[in-house]
Amino acid sequence: MRAGFDHGSAPLRPGPDDRRPGFLRPACRSCGAALTESFADLGMIPLGDDLLDPRQPTRTEAFSPLHVLVCSDCRLVQLPEFQAPEGATGGQSWPSSVLEAWPSQAEAFADRMAAQLCLGPQTPVLEVGGKDGRLLQCFARRGIPVLGVEPQEEAAQSAIARGIPIEIARFRAATARRLCAAYPAPVLMLANRALAQAPDLHDFIEGVRILLAPGGVATFEFPHLLRLIECNAFDSISRTDGFCLSLLVAELILGQHGLVVFDLEELPEEASLRLFVRHVEDASKPVTPAVERQRLRERAAGLEGPEAYRRFAEGVVLAKCALLDFLIGARRAGQRVVGYGAPARASRLLTYCGVGPELLPFTVDPCLDRQGMLLPGARIPVRAPEAVLEERPDFLLILSWDRREEVAAEMAAIRSWGGRFAVPLPRLQVF
Repeated sequence: MRAGFDHGSAPLRPGPDDRRPGFLRPACRSCGAALTESFADLGMIPLGDDLLDPRQPTRTEAFSPLHVLVCSDCRLVQLPEFQAPEGATGGQSWPSSVLEAWPSQAEAFADRMAAQLCLGPQTPVLEVGGKDGRLLQCFARRGIPVLGVEPQEEAAQSAIARGIPIEIARFRAATARRLCAAYPAPVLMLANRALAQAPDLHDFIEGVRILLAPGGVATFEFPHLLRLIECNAFDSISRTDGFCLSLLVAELILGQHGLVVFDLEELPEEASLRLFVRHVEDASKPVTPAVERQRLRERAAGLEGPEAYRRFAEGVVLAKCALLDFLIGARRAGQRVVGYGAPARASRLLTYCGVGPELLPFTVDPCLDRQGMLLPGARIPVRAPEAVLEERPDFLLILSWDRREEVAAEMAAIRSWGGRFAVPLPRLQVF
């Protein structure tokens, strides 16, 4: 196993091609090569995703650069400096349909894994980064022993209150060695979202190798790089994820630790990929055709070469230009545009594009907790959806654009006065 880097940020390497004397380039957090290629430079973005209370005008949000790079050697897309989110509230904001469906999906997943792996009282399940333990509850209800490893104190206490045993620790190789001495080896390890948030990928994956029982299965879920590129979804990039992985890169890194992807599932609602992983010596689980199909898709999309990443970086800039052209053109024509949705991705998109209340007077959101607040960075007010009917805008810009059909159906009344919808991504479209 290669030695992991220090936790938190990438090491620096000299960049002889840079004209600034003494300039140091960050190094890839997987292979150590100098990072020279930009993937998405969103500029200065608010550090947090929490909405602002206009009744606290002196409260100001902190900003820092959000610049994602891609390694020219191993093609890992990454934030060169990353602090693992101890209490982060940001990240992807799931559509209501996903949140409502989650309990039944979790139960179905537990049923399926219990059947496939013959889980029972002697076959433990361990979850890394499971927050409040709801997924582990599904296994515990089936009489399966469970254990969670959770770094966030508040989330860990919520899980403990649900009756889930928790080790409050950040998962790494040293944690795995300690758990090996204290608990039976898990037959199933769950790491949903935790892999993309690991400060050190190699240290995390080595921990999985150490802890996973022979013949066991580990599952990983993460935002899928191919889906992000296909949808031009740069607004989904956040500081809560230090990496955006493809299957090809994930297989490369897992293979360095004696682990093999033998099956996978696409999770289209979350734009994520779920991998099923085993020890390399476990011949009882052959690699399924789904894995090879996904490899072929990623290769066909050019993820092994530089051009796909360069096109994406250019597409980010072009999307900004298109949105500004649309909003400025509407303003000049005396037409009014308001927004729909106040997820974290809306704040990142509007802040990056330099859009404020002068171009987008307000946005609406059905979530009561968001109404009356301001989007961080852009400082755009959030109102109730009824405001659209009162103001009768010419265009409704769907900032929750991954839900465009759902929102268009919900807000169809704008057609009655000739109003139209617009989405900013994957490319600006008015309909």
